[in-house]
Amino acid sequence: MNNNPVLDDQNSSGYSASDIQVLKGLEAVRRRPAMYIGDIGERGLHHLIYEVVDNSVDEALAGICTKIEVTIKADNSVSVRDNGRGIPVDHHEEENRSALEVVMTVLHAGGKFDRESYKVSGGLHGVGVSVVNALSEWCKVEVGRGGDLYMQEYRIGDPVAPVKKMGTADFRGTRTTFFPDGTIFTKVEWRFDIVTTRLRELAYLNRGLEIIARDERPGEEQEQIFKFDGGLAQFVTYLDENRQALHNPIHIMGERDGVPVEVAMEWNDSYTENVCTYVNNINTVEGGTHLAGFKSALTRTLNTYALKNQLFKNDKFVLSGDDCREGLTAVISVMVAEPQFEGQTKTKLGNSEIKGIVETVMGEQLSRFFEENPGTARKILDKSISAARARDAARKARELVRRKGALESGDLPGKLADCSRNDPASTELYLVEGDSAGGSAKQGRDRSFQAILPLRGKILNVEKARLDKILGNDSIRTIIAAVGVGFGIGDIESSSNGNANGKESQDDSDSANGDGLDYARLRYHKIIIMTDADVDGAHIRTLLLTFFYRHMQGLITRGHIYIAQPPLYRVWKGKEEHWVFNDEERERATERLGVKGVQLQRYKGLGEMNPDQLWMTTMDPTRRSMQKVQIDDAASASKLFDILMGDEVEPRRAFIEQNAKYVRNLDV
Repeated sequence: MNNNPVLDDQNSSGYSASDIQVLKGLEAVRRRPAMYIGDIGERGLHHLIYEVVDNSVDEALAGICTKIEVTIKADNSVSVRDNGRGIPVDHHEEENRSALEVVMTVLHAGGKFDRESYKVSGGLHGVGVSVVNALSEWCKVEVGRGGDLYMQEYRIGDPVAPVKKMGTADFRGTRTTFFPDGTIFTKVEWRFDIVTTRLRELAYLNRGLEIIARDERPGEEQEQIFKFDGGLAQFVTYLDENRQALHNPIHIMGERDGVPVEVAMEWNDSYTENVCTYVNNINTVEGGTHLAGFKSALTRTLNTYALKNQLFKNDKFVLSGDDCREGLTAVISVMVAEPQFEGQTKTKLGNSEIKGIVETVMGEQLSRFFEENPGTARKILDKSISAARARDAARKARELVRRKGALESGDLPGKLADCSRNDPASTELYLVEGDSAGGSAKQGRDRSFQAILPLRGKILNVEKARLDKILGNDSIRTIIAAVGVGFGIGDIESSSNGNANGKESQDDSDSANGDGLDYARLRYHKIIIMTDADVDGAHIRTLLLTFFYRHMQGLITRGHIYIAQPPLYRVWKGKEEHWVFNDEERERATERLGVKGVQLQRYKGLGEMNPDQLWMTTMDPTRRSMQKVQIDDAASASKLFDILMGDEVEPRRAFIEQNAKYVRNLDV
């Protein structure tokens, strides 16, 4: 008799060595492409271009490549050409084939692992170009080396023939042309604006590198050239072009322990902070030790200078980190030979030594700049001191709100219809526009895990407001209370009565989140913005996204913010019905039902749906469609919010005109 039925059940399950699959070559990439490029939608598609370009930029970092050309060709293929050294084509002894073929067909193969070839590098460290090859219907690589031209072609990642010598080369470097596999990606449709955003960023980060972007598709023909000899200083000016700068950019460059550090920054007349960080050209959206070093040096330097020059009337007065960074736009770039990334999206620098390196370089050079430019220093300190006074007003506003019980996580707002589960990982909060839609959502939801918070009217535009005004807004206070992580003003008290030694506040240490929020207290792991599909709904959605981006950005980078996708139409004939999300789907559904006798209902607002319909189409996890809000490019995201929600009208009008063709659902 078997006394261990559990073990017996395992042994009889039929699971044996024959069930273990070994995926060879690039097969694993095609089987699980999202593991390598993020997803198989628009974001992953464009990532293919970035991976090829990253190889060319690495040649620029090595001091060899000066020009990169990226072309979307008429047949929808993409060509990337550089004037670097060219991928080696000689025989690889260990693999017994050309080095070019090894680079293009073997994962984790490349010169980036050899510090003699590349001191620093970006991209996926040897994975990138082979992944692009694996996910392409066809790919062709041409290499100009030593005056000769070499070429190899591939089909779905496999070589068609060995590397061929084609004759004399008319260029030096590498030209890679590929056509994405339509059976892998949901749609092979390039967005030139998305491509140029990343290429512009790379040109700013690599001073003097020329990057040419071309679109040769019929009707889309255009060319843009990016080359910035001013590097990060020009980058900061570009980011702040819709704001009024208080001074010319401060440009800091230095190196310590073999780590180059470059910082550019300027203060403007806004109330928001915009600090973008990069490691080896990789956008570290979650910050890390380089950001911590920058913050510490900035806070200490401003306090030291103010005390030395008696700018504080009260000797006990000290500026907090947030005071120092109000209205600051800055770009930080470091080059690290062996970067260690961590965080939710693996874009947070973890190398502990980098904090001290950045802090030293930044502190020494900023102190020298202030001594040599007292007029600029005084403008910056006046701005920071003004921010401290406003923060003191915000502290008083917060205390008033606390007395009313609207910011404590234990005192939830009365409008909130909470869920019964207590596990945040399995619960979700819907931020719903209006009481009518909120009523339908409350009735239609699954009360066990879905909470509903109706929002009355449009929330405050935080792009134009200081903290005291933000905390005075009813809708914002209820959102803060419902979410549960607090609000990023934990160091308010130090604005007026901290120590006088200029010691950085807690938010400037490398152990802090950097935004003052306690994510361990997050009450819902999905926060879903659900608004009407009209102009007002789009505006409310943008206002909410602006608030989260500027004051709770960690919720976005940790993947907690979503946008609901309610249907626009119900198309039915008899008992058969279809819920569709745009005009194209409506036309297809109408044709499928036979046109004659088809009935149509257009939903301008969520409140027009009854609870069952709202549940079935928008809230049922098994059938709904949602968009996760992600930050692929922090600099561009910040500039976009500035355009959409800032004071300048002309940039907003230009943006709307340029992007109108991408709008799918809009009811005016």
